Amino acid sequence: MNTMRKSLTILLFSFAACLCNAQTPQLKVQWDVSTGISKSTPTLQVVGNPMLRKSGSMHGGSFGALKNLGADYVRYVPWFPYPKLAVAELDAPTATKTSWDFSLIDPMTIDFLEATKGHCVIMNFSTIPQWMFKTDYLVSYPAEPNEVAWSYGGGTAFRDTTLKELTGYYVRLLSWYTKGGFTDELGAYHKSGYHYDIPYWEILNEPEFEHNFTPQAYTKVYDAVVTALHKEFPKMKFVGMALAFEHPEWFEYFLNPANHKPGIPLDFISYHCYSNANNKQTFDAYEYTLFDKADNFLNTVSFVESIRKRLSPNTKTTIDELGTFVSNKMRDQPITPVYWNLSAAVYTYFFIGLSRQGIDVIGESQLVGFPSQYPDVSMINYVNNKPNARYWVLKLIKDNIHSGDTMVTTSVDGDGDGDFEAQGFVNNATKKVLIINKRNKTVILKLPATFKGAKMSVLDETCSDRPAFDNMVNADSVALKPFAVSLITLNN
Repeated sequence: MNTMRKSLTILLFSFAACLCNAQTPQLKVQWDVSTGISKSTPTLQVVGNPMLRKSGSMHGGSFGALKNLGADYVRYVPWFPYPKLAVAELDAPTATKTSWDFSLIDPMTIDFLEATKGHCVIMNFSTIPQWMFKTDYLVSYPAEPNEVAWSYGGGTAFRDTTLKELTGYYVRLLSWYTKGGFTDELGAYHKSGYHYDIPYWEILNEPEFEHNFTPQAYTKVYDAVVTALHKEFPKMKFVGMALAFEHPEWFEYFLNPANHKPGIPLDFISYHCYSNANNKQTFDAYEYTLFDKADNFLNTVSFVESIRKRLSPNTKTTIDELGTFVSNKMRDQPITPVYWNLSAAVYTYFFIGLSRQGIDVIGESQLVGFPSQYPDVSMINYVNNKPNARYWVLKLIKDNIHSGDTMVTTSVDGDGDGDFEAQGFVNNATKKVLIINKRNKTVILKLPATFKGAKMSVLDETCSDRPAFDNMVNADSVALKPFAVSLITLNN
């Protein structure tokens, strides 16, 4: 009787083990079945703010991390809430004087250009001097450069309908950094001594918000600025729109060459996405909501791509602001540490999905955020000034996945709950697969037998503010902690 019970127990355990094994999701990669060649370059944006000033507590760690990353197409945006850090001519010129002043703008901008030296960048001094707009009253700016001025904006009509004031401003600003200086409106020469190479210039930022432009009004501005800059800088390429949302009418209008002056180049378009939860949702729901929002965006990208391919197929795309937001309540208190791994996983999810659609540049937003200034998008820990998981996942991808890699058929069989995302890449004899755990729990993934002995780099909550750690695949399955991102490398 005891022997029979023992045998039955062994059979039950064996059956349970087999059942468990059968239900464990299994990674499958068909290395010899290409789904396309990746065109994508992973990168980030740097938004100018007080923390990046030399006096800012995040200055050294942030620019050091930026230089160490060595990314191309980094987007630099001095932004309107800090007028003295973003606008070089804060007051309109008079018959006797001008207000050109780069003393507060230069230190941060030069630090950026030095940290990215040797790499192409996208510059965007998006804030138009407020005095160029017709407004009911004079819009002031604070004397203190670190003081936030959300009111520095408004106005939809330019006081100079020829746009010569606007284009003159941008020609002089760009000449300051590339030609050693410029001659102002009164004929006085301002010397900078700078001769930086700036290959890409993006024209304005989220124009449908910042000045409520229509597609028609923006296209007129774009054409005027491109015409003026191209005359002075014939090798420069341009990025258009930088939309906050994917308005179909903008793409239909802007991408139609018939709506532009003859000869106006449409080198790049850009637009943004922030995946966020409802303000009333708790963090427990984020693992579903943020990835669902990402899926909605990827569907929209597919629609935008159909417009681009139809109207202007040679125009490239940079999605240069990708991030995640927490609720206002969460922003008011220390953000739970695992959030940074979730946000890193969402960027990785964007990277995989956008690479599959052939997007050229995939930009994470942003290098520095801090309490009161979108802390949830920061790639630097604003407490200890160390790169966080959002930075380290970008570095992991940038160092390992490259434009020109072959994407191959990849799936996770038995993943009925949608816990995983994975994509295989091949570069010559090197095979790599990027894997995401989309859930706030540890999940088990069965690996192909050929993966044994492969290098596995893992970024999870145990890393804290450290880079991904490396180990070796020594079993037929792997346990991935909440929101882990893993890169497995096989060299054949």
